[in-house]
Amino acid sequence: MSARPLRGIAFMLAAVAVFACMDALLKFLTAYYPPLQVAALRGVASLPFIALPLLLTGRGRELLAHRPGMHALRGLLMVVIMVGFLYAVRVLSLADAYAIFLTAPLMVTALAALALRERVGWHRWFAVVVGLGGAVTMLRPSASGLVLWGVIGAFVSAFAYACNAILLRVLTRTDTTASVALWSIGVMAVVSALLAANGWVEVRAAHLWVLAAIGLTGAVAQLCLIEAFRSAPASVIAPFEYTALFWGILIDWVIWETLPALRVLTGGAIVIGSGLYIIWRERQLALAPPTAARAAAGNVPP
Repeated sequence: MSARPLRGIAFMLAAVAVFACMDALLKFLTAYYPPLQVAALRGVASLPFIALPLLLTGRGRELLAHRPGMHALRGLLMVVIMVGFLYAVRVLSLADAYAIFLTAPLMVTALAALALRERVGWHRWFAVVVGLGGAVTMLRPSASGLVLWGVIGAFVSAFAYACNAILLRVLTRTDTTASVALWSIGVMAVVSALLAANGWVEVRAAHLWVLAAIGLTGAVAQLCLIEAFRSAPASVIAPFEYTALFWGILIDWVIWETLPALRVLTGGAIVIGSGLYIIWRERQLALAPPTAARAAAGNVPP
């Protein structure tokens, strides 16, 4: 499978933007339902948007799973991601929750280098560390004011997401985008529903439109995310998760009328700068002669 870094970056940016819209809807639901139930509802709402278009067009074979064990493992990780993040946004603003969650890209880069043997040149390491520094800038001054369990939930969610990203990179070598999305979300929905059964709260009719919107945005974002990891190495596209922070700031401002502090703007500028640098770096490597490109990436001595 040939790597297409710029295509992967574009899909990651799209996935992050759509996931941010879904997260705002999920944050709304956490005021009415337990996090495990919200995770189950998110999964159930997304499944029809993934499966029905393929079934109606005679492409049902694309839903077959070639590695069911890995699909199941990814589904379990998605339960941890969803529940941890929902606990976080239940008590934190989206921007603060994202600031903590954005430690995930650095974890992805480290895991990709260790588990997938992906070459990560010093340019990308530098950009990722700088971007993480931007996230720390946003978080550190207000760390004492964050709710402890929200912080723990965000960090647990971030680590599970990093592991999930590595599984995605492996699964997309053999399974279709629709298959990866369907079975992982399906496992997440079933496991979350079983865990939430004892404390299940009847869903209000007024919230059905919210569930439909969550289903649509969740399916679209998941498909974009899978295509991103199919197109490029995890260590290349993971840093673009940082753009989630800016969607969080915008949504907090528009919906909850919360303005970002100066530290958030400062850290955000650092994060954006590191992302733009990676885009520029990938473009330079794409235009360079093969030998020079490999040397620049750290694959061979310059």
